[in-house]
Amino acid sequence: MKYLLVGLGNIGPEYTETRHNIGFMVLDYLAKKQEVSFDTGRHSFVTEFKHKGKHFTLVKPTTYMNLSGKAVAHWLSVLKIPAEQMLVITDDLALPFGKLRMRAKGSAGGHNGLKHIEQTLGNNEYPRLRFGVDSQFSKGRQVDYVLSPFSEDEKIDLGTYIEKAAEMSLSFGTIGLERTMNFFNK
Repeated sequence: MKYLLVGLGNIGPEYTETRHNIGFMVLDYLAKKQEVSFDTGRHSFVTEFKHKGKHFTLVKPTTYMNLSGKAVAHWLSVLKIPAEQMLVITDDLALPFGKLRMRAKGSAGGHNGLKHIEQTLGNNEYPRLRFGVDSQFSKGRQVDYVLSPFSEDEKIDLGTYIEKAAEMSLSFGTIGLERTMNFFNK
């Protein structure tokens, strides 16, 4: 079985440690743990590995957040993977910092990366892992907030949450969406 893990984020050093790049951070952690490195692929940085008999392809779109659907559509097509075997990892303002929530489908909730994936695929029926980044910003400052780095206090536990998100991503491919949600979504 093949699985596609898509971490959403923006390329460029100015975005590296920002809240909006948590999808990239989770995939970077997974790649390091599996001792693989990313290569430049079509619309993305890409790598792959096997884990417990399953084949995982990791994709970090290079299209910037608002055009993430380009990379998603390309890799689903090239790898001949149905959308149900793809997990999109993204930041979520509606969840408290560090809260992780896996879902089989759902709305974009104002997230431009998810909106573009939905537009490109023609539906919102694909699994996603939402990583809570909280919403500690004043009115009209949402963009500045998601494009800012995590606070020093958040950085204390950030690694633990990234590790758990990586574990959930592998679980998605090894024991399935439902069992993973039952085990991790609390």
